[in-house]
Formats: sequence, structure tokens, C-alpha cells
Amino acid sequence: MGHITGVGGVFIKARDAKALREWYRDVLGIDIQNWGGAALSYDAPGHPSVVVFALFGHDSKYFDPSTRDVMINFAVDDLDAMLERLEAKGVKVLGRDDTGDPNGRFAWIMDPEGAKIELWQENKK
Repeated sequence: MGHITGVGGVFIKARDAKALREWYRDVLGIDIQNWGGAALSYDAPGHPSVVVFALFGHDSKYFDPSTRDVMINFAVDDLDAMLERLEAKGVKVLGRDDTGDPNGRFAWIMDPEGAKIELWQENKK
């Protein structure tokens, strides 16, 4: 008893919370509700088998070019289709990794307030 069982939420401060909620809704397709957030279900079709919690050293370059201290990784079902949709909405793709990482394929974008977002297509076992 008394153990962590999973991630219960991600909470982000924003200079313009309304505009940022609209961007996450309109660009990434996250169903933002009237209360200001979205409930992403663990048992949704295609949900990854794990949620990673990782700590990086303060001097890590992994979050660059963001100066924020947090990065969100969103699982996607089709990385190519997602990137095509994002680029059509004017979102710049910072980079991608299709090099055969055993965990899957990755790409990175920035939200309007400068937070780096990692997109991940899990390798299906």
C-alpha cells in the first residue's frame, strides 16, 4: 500500500492559458473540455503499454531549443500522418528520429509558448 500506480495528470502554467488550450485542441486534437483540461484514458485504443517518468540533469540539451523545464511526450498512432497534419497547420517539425530506436519513432515540435513536445509512435510488439 501507499505506492504510485500511474500518472494522474500533467499540469502546465501558461502566459495565455485560453490560447494555449485552443492550440492543443485545434492543432493536436486534444479534446479540451469546458473545465480547462482533457481526460486521456489509459484504456483508449492504441494507448502505449507504459507511461515513462524520467528525470534529466539541469544541463541536459534534450529539451533544446525550449527553455522550459518540462517536456511532454504524446503517443501517436501514425507519426507520418500526424506530422503531415501538423505541417498543414503551420507547425514546424524540429526533427525526427526514424533510426530504429527499439522504443519506436520520434519527432519534436514546439507549442506556442515554447514548450518542446515529443511525439512518439511505439513499436508494436
